[in-house]
Amino acid sequence: QLQLVESGGGLVQPGGSLRLSCAASGFTLDLYAMGWFRQAPGKEREGVSCITSSGGSTNYADSVWGRFTITRDNAKNTVDLQMNSLKPEDTAVYYCAAGPRCSVDMWPSPRRVITWGQGTQVTVSS
Repeated sequence: QLQLVESGGGLVQPGGSLRLSCAASGFTLDLYAMGWFRQAPGKEREGVSCITSSGGSTNYADSVWGRFTITRDNAKNTVDLQMNSLKPEDTAVYYCAAGPRCSVDMWPSPRRVITWGQGTQVTVSS
């Protein structure tokens, strides 16, 4: 069974940092592009970042450019999202997802997703 599990969410003050991690089981991540998406209450799910299967190319939403960094460790079967300089508007449930490619399939919209994680809550508030 293909499964993704996110961790690392929580409550942080504005300007703080969090590191989200996504671990895969039942399959190896190195065959797939990996994306992070988020959904705030009352809003549609939006793309945050995507990284190709090799890790050689990344995409970021304009709203997180320069603050968030996506990385992957195919040997450990994990994908991380380092989030710095967090803002209240970053508050959302964050999901990781696996798909064939970033372009067309996963970015900027998740058109073809193999599997989603269950999500982890990130709350930025003072």
